[in-house]
Amino acid sequence: MGRTEGKLIKGGPYSGSSLIKKENYQLTDIYAFGKHDQQTIMFFMSRILILNGHPHDGPEHFVHALASAYEAGASARHEVRRIDIAKLDFPILRDPTDWKSRELPSGLREAQEALAWANHLVVLYPLWLGDMPALLKGFLEQIARPGIAMEPKQNGLYQKLLTGKSARVFVTMGMPRAAYMLFFRGHSVKSFKRNILKFVGIKPVRLSIVGNVEGSNAARQKWLQRAERLGRRGK
Repeated sequence: MGRTEGKLIKGGPYSGSSLIKKENYQLTDIYAFGKHDQQTIMFFMSRILILNGHPHDGPEHFVHALASAYEAGASARHEVRRIDIAKLDFPILRDPTDWKSRELPSGLREAQEALAWANHLVVLYPLWLGDMPALLKGFLEQIARPGIAMEPKQNGLYQKLLTGKSARVFVTMGMPRAAYMLFFRGHSVKSFKRNILKFVGIKPVRLSIVGNVEGSNAARQKWLQRAERLGRRGK
């Protein structure tokens, strides 16, 4: 339950990050199928925002490798932007009136625009003390303001402003996946899915729980390959 999110595979192909990467690829993948006909299918491009939620930008963390693997796969077929939380500069909200003011800190305006632009959100973070890191939570509190992610209605409910978007959530942890999902009931990631993402209209939300992250190198390689495949599919 501590801060054991794993290490980056040395010499691996997935490394490097930036504050926000914008790659507007105009590629369309068309594949022939069937032995005797030349019918083709087209994979429609998605606008994907990768949100790397690890608060430390050291290259050794496995979350960074997963983000880069997904980005590598997605960039071949889709438009991709990337935000690295560790490289953002913003204050933590302390006063509810600041949240209601609708005024974002200047360091988050580009992130707000990227969130509005995307139709698929990919969030990656390590499990720290049973939950997402505080810096990622602080980012979400800033960005999920009235007029951005939701809008208060006169009946006391909220209108969801991020409908039409889907999400994939990667969570890395030192414990086995089964222990987290069965013994701890996956409470943190389920809360994120239900009380934040779906609350503002984002669905479906798919989960990728990466357990035993500090285990074998072979297992980490398989996760990187899986992340790249998901990126190509835009899932």
